[in-house]
This record gives sequence, C-alpha cells and structure tokens, in this order.
Amino acid sequence: MKNRVTGLGGFFFKTKDPDASKTWYKNHLGLNTDQYGCTFWWKDKEGKDCSTQWSPMKDDTSYFEPSKSPFMMNFRVENLVELLKALKEEGVTVVGEIQEFDYGKFAWILDPDGNKLELWEPIDTAFL
Repeated sequence: MKNRVTGLGGFFFKTKDPDASKTWYKNHLGLNTDQYGCTFWWKDKEGKDCSTQWSPMKDDTSYFEPSKSPFMMNFRVENLVELLKALKEEGVTVVGEIQEFDYGKFAWILDPDGNKLELWEPIDTAFL
C-alpha cells in the first residue's frame, strides 16, 4: 500500500463542558461551531472537497475506550479494508469492526501508547 493516511480527519478531546469550550473557541478564535464542534472545509491537491472535524466531547465519553487518553485523532485513509488487513498482519491492535455510514467507513486501532486512533475512509460529497 502506497498511501495509508491521506490527512487529518479530525481531532476529538474530552472537556468538562463541551458547550463552553465551543463558545470560547468561537468567541476568541472565530471557529464556526455547531453541536459537533467545527468542520474545516478544504480542497485536496486534485481540487476535491474535503473536511476536518474539531470536536470537544464530554469528559465522561466512552467513545475513546479502551484508551484512557483525553483525546483521539481521526486520520483520513484510502481503502480502509486493505489498510486494516495490512495493520493486522503487522500486529497492530484493531478495536471493533468497520462501521459504515453515508459519509464514510470507520475503524479504530491503538498506537503503542494505547491511544485510540480513528481511521476514516470519507465520502466527502455526503457533506455537500
């Protein structure tokens, strides 16, 4: 596999008060926040519309489990099925099964420090 990760898909972090965090970032840094955080829209080198998500999440979320870290990174990938096969062969811990939505496929792995990483094969046109 040539390209595994094609970009940062998102950054998710725990906070005591997600709404207060979204308001602070909106007021002080100008982020266009909504109920999920902020979506940054950009174009890749071929001119295709893409997005990166920034999301504060409640500090008691179980979404990052089994990791105990207060953050989770999401990486944009190509061909998630092939990538997961290669990662399993390399001994990487895969958490759960692939989940599919109208905006893409998702899978999760653990890095050597136990941080949960989300892998996303996006369908960017689903957001347009």
